Amino acid sequence: MTIRTDLSPRSAARLAGLGYIAIVLLAMGANFLVRNQLVVPDDPAATMANIAENATTFRLGIAGFAAIAMIDIGIAWALHVLLRSTGERRSLLAAWLRLAYTVAFIPAITFMHLALQLATGGDLVAGLDAGQREAWTGLAMEAFDVTWLLALVAFGLHLMVLGRILVASRVGPRVLGYGLGIAGVAYVADTFAHLLLANYADFGGAFLAIVATASIVTEVWFTVWLLTRAPRAVAALPGREPDLVAA
Repeated sequence: MTIRTDLSPRSAARLAGLGYIAIVLLAMGANFLVRNQLVVPDDPAATMANIAENATTFRLGIAGFAAIAMIDIGIAWALHVLLRSTGERRSLLAAWLRLAYTVAFIPAITFMHLALQLATGGDLVAGLDAGQREAWTGLAMEAFDVTWLLALVAFGLHLMVLGRILVASRVGPRVLGYGLGIAGVAYVADTFAHLLLANYADFGGAFLAIVATASIVTEVWFTVWLLTRAPRAVAALPGREPDLVAA
């Protein structure tokens, strides 16, 4: 008789791939359909009014971001299980960097909740007049953006290590590995451009295009690879520990 002593590479790859799909769907709702629709850059009064009038929608956006954070923890674990036979230390580094991104991103969700409280009023903000609440609502959403940007440094480093694993171990297409590395560099460069360039708005469109193109192409490709070819590729690695043991 045989028993399974650990999550198999096939199951880990499936969990990671499905996690990526879930994140894409949740991000489309939380970021593009909620945050981008309700938050008006450089207009805190309009932002507060939008949030107050669509409080339930905004709450759903907060819940969506919270779900993304929890799913990212599962993806970090699943990718480590899948790729640890390519090198324990590099696999752990990739997992820890993704967890660092998640831990850094969670405070950003808190700033969204703060913006909701400011916009909807109540006892917690009773001492603030309307103008102060508008200003603090805008500041809370600005803090959300900056916190997320800083978290993306860790995510970019995660993609770089992930790309390095694919290239060095040849467990996946080398072009995909290089693409993940480029996407990681793009995330890091965009964050530091935000922080260091006073005239970032003049270049923001170009940075957004580079980051979006690199991340969408490579992460969609990576998701497809996880769901189709990853288990067989990892199973073929020499020296991989077996998934089943005799009992």
